[in-house]
Amino acid sequence: MAFGRAFDEFEVGAVYRHWPGKTVTEYDHHLFCLLTMARHPLHLDAHYAQTATRYQQPLVIGSYIFSLLLGLSEADVAGMAITHKGFERIDHLAPLMHGDTLYAESEVIAKSPVPGRPERGLVEVETRGRNQDGALIMRFSRKLVVPATAAEAIAARVMAGADIAPQAAPEDATVRSGS
Repeated sequence: MAFGRAFDEFEVGAVYRHWPGKTVTEYDHHLFCLLTMARHPLHLDAHYAQTATRYQQPLVIGSYIFSLLLGLSEADVAGMAITHKGFERIDHLAPLMHGDTLYAESEVIAKSPVPGRPERGLVEVETRGRNQDGALIMRFSRKLVVPATAAEAIAARVMAGADIAPQAAPEDATVRSGS
């Protein structure tokens, strides 16, 4: 499969399981919080979380979970996307902790042609994230515009001047000394 899908490759009702999952480390989580300036002690202060919350440990911030789910689903769902039209719902249903592994899957909810743009299609998917125990942590719906066919995606890249030639694998490269 190519990176992402074209409109004609999506089937309503299909569920794409994104592999592999991502184990969330304390370092990953703290870095995300610091980069995004999220400073709530629930996410960064282990002592606060232990003494002031029912979970007694820091919770992974929802915006990081959302970002991970987007990334985990990219290759299967949005790799060919021309644009995301929007996110309609984000439900954060259960906590995720440091050391938990997040797994993602996306279900195609609907698809329709883009009026006046036969080379494009609109796809709606629901992406769900579960932890290693199968608990549903987060789900969200989004709509994205994709090329009607993979051939049209390639043609658009060529028109934009992208290099679509296959790249040589590292083992195919020849290194000559003295040149």
